[in-house]
Amino acid sequence: MRLKHYAYRTELTYSSWIKRIILFHDKKHPREMGALELEAFLTWLAVDKKIYKSTQDQAFNALVFLYRDVLKRPLEGRINAVRSRKKQRLPVVMSKEETRRVLMAMGGTTQLMAKLLYGSGLRLQEQIFAPSRAFWVIGIFPLA
Repeated sequence: MRLKHYAYRTELTYSSWIKRIILFHDKKHPREMGALELEAFLTWLAVDKKIYKSTQDQAFNALVFLYRDVLKRPLEGRINAVRSRKKQRLPVVMSKEETRRVLMAMGGTTQLMAKLLYGSGLRLQEQIFAPSRAFWVIGIFPLA
């Protein structure tokens, strides 16, 4: 996954989904599973676990990655799992004044990081690792 430049969190998440399907099918190796087993797992997630649509999509993408890129065995047939419904949620939005008050209540490095996150749209993990990457770019630390 790292050779394909996937995010570290994606690697952890995909590994977790792969482990879950193996445990769901009583530790059966993925090479021995087919579309029916994958369909059963994805349907179980939607019906019994009542997960969000995006979570089911994430599990599906992890399984596609496993079969296509790791096992080098594309999935045969179509997976007709029961699909989760997308939940209707209203976004929680703070006014500019509320945002300003929250940012001003912070101080020092925490305030600086929060302002950068808010203004740039970075994810927290991207921001945490961005300074070390910047040092590599300008040549202060060699890439190891």
